[in-house]
Order: sequence, then C-alpha cells, then structure tokens
Amino acid sequence: MGHENITEFILLGLFSDEDERIACFVVFSFCYIAILSGNLLILLTISGSRLREQPMYFFLSYLSFMDVCFTSTVAPKLITDLLAQQKTISYNSCMAQMFYAHFFGATEIFILVAMAYDRYAAICRPLHYMVIMSRQVCYVLLMASILGAFLHSILQVLIIIELPFCGPNQIDHYFCDVFPLLKLACMDTSLLVIVIISTTGVLSILTFVALVISYIIILSTLRTHSYQSCRKALSTCGSHITVVFMFFLPLIFTYVPMADSVSNDKVFALFYTMIAPMFNPLIYTLRNTDMKNAMKKIWCRDTQLEEK
Repeated sequence: MGHENITEFILLGLFSDEDERIACFVVFSFCYIAILSGNLLILLTISGSRLREQPMYFFLSYLSFMDVCFTSTVAPKLITDLLAQQKTISYNSCMAQMFYAHFFGATEIFILVAMAYDRYAAICRPLHYMVIMSRQVCYVLLMASILGAFLHSILQVLIIIELPFCGPNQIDHYFCDVFPLLKLACMDTSLLVIVIISTTGVLSILTFVALVISYIIILSTLRTHSYQSCRKALSTCGSHITVVFMFFLPLIFTYVPMADSVSNDKVFALFYTMIAPMFNPLIYTLRNTDMKNAMKKIWCRDTQLEEK
C-alpha cells in the first residue's frame, strides 16, 4: 500500500465563489431535509398499512431506505463543506465514503431490477404472481441485491487502496469516488480506468437496457388488458420508469466518460446523489393511488384520534 505520504485529502467541492457556496448550502440543506422526510414518510406509510404485504411496496420501502443511506454518505459532508474553509477528509474516511456510496447506490440499482421483475410478474403472469413473488422470493432478491452491491463496492476499494499516492492530495470532487482518486495516483492508471468503465459503466448500461426492454414487454402485454387495469398498471410502471431514467442516465454519463471531464462528473453526480432521491418519494406518492389512500388512512386517522 502506497498512501503513507498522504493521510488526508482536500475536496475541492462544487464551487469556489463564496456567494454560490452560501446559496448552495441553503438549497442542498433543503434538498437533504426533503429527502429524509419524504422517504421517511414512505417507510412509515408502508410499514403502518396493508401495503407492506405486497411485494412491490416491500421493495419500495427498501428503495426508500437505501435512498436515505446513499444520500447520507455524501450530503452531510457536501453541505458542511460549503461553509468550511478547509475541506479535508482523512484517507480512511475517504475509503469508507467511497465504499458506502457504491454499496448503497449499487443496492438501489439491484432493487430497481427486482421491482421491474415484480411488475413483469404482476402484469405478464398474473395467475402465478403470488407464487413467483412469494415473500421468500422477495427476501432472496433483496439479499442477492445486498450481496451483489457488497462485492461491487469492495472491488472499488481494493483497486484504490493498492494505488500509491504521493501528492498532490486535492480531489476535484465533493466526495471520494473512483475516477477523481485515480487521477491523483502517482502511476499510470489508464488500465484501471478501462477496468472500472468495463465493470461499473457497462453494468449500468446493461442494467438500464434490461430495465427498458422489460418495460417495453410489460407495456406491450398491457394492450390486451381492460382500460381500468391498464391505467393502474401504467401509473405504477410510469413512476418506476421515471425513477430508472433519473437515476441511470447521470450514472451512465459518470462511469462511461465520453471525454476527460470531471467537472461534468460533479454535475451528473449531483443528479443521482441529491436530485433523484429527492424526487423518488414525490414520483411514487403523487402518481400512486394505493400510496395516497394508505397515507390518507394512516395520517388522517392519527389526526382524527388526536381530535377525539
């Protein structure tokens, strides 16, 4: 291991201008509060209603939980650094942040795949749905998602901890990620860049394409259904497709670099670390009748009990 010379890194962050940093501090603080409260609302609604018995909402509750964890590995440091003069992070904290960001992010990707499989089973195989998506299958899919994410994350960390860092120690990003760290290594990392693009990048593209194809199959199956069931299926699939696009497109642009541009990476990373997790609760609640009904039942019942 060759990081003996470097015990900490300096994160250059998003902006150098003082006014921009203060404005972003306010905006990102609001975003983070919205992410926490929105996803917490989904978690409480699902756990407090009959929805938790349905596989789709079983996965949605874990997706919300992963959103909170994923954003929490990046957002608090990003927000506090906007007001800090010296934005340092220790070597060990940097490795930990990179591991958790990849772990929670990858788990989220795999859960989105499991949700697509669930929608496929519900719409294309309705008679066998309860067998295909039994609670046991749901747990197996969840555990497979977690295990797959763990292997992916540990691989990223193993690549980085073997690199020699002998200075400079300035990371041109607002959190520790693989590409910005590779740029700081005092050795030729072009082969490692190819390895990461061919693992993370290709995995992102293949998953995205697989999800899009699965939804094309689902939507083509819907043509034979009645208007009512068609409308309901479209609303749940529509919200899922929106989340998939919001999460995957910036991710693909980050891990399949078209040009050597870390500045763009920072903007793309903002999409999947802050913006997508903030919109997920809105997409899943505003477009979903079951969620709206469950919320009314739980939260209106609580206020009625208080009034009595």
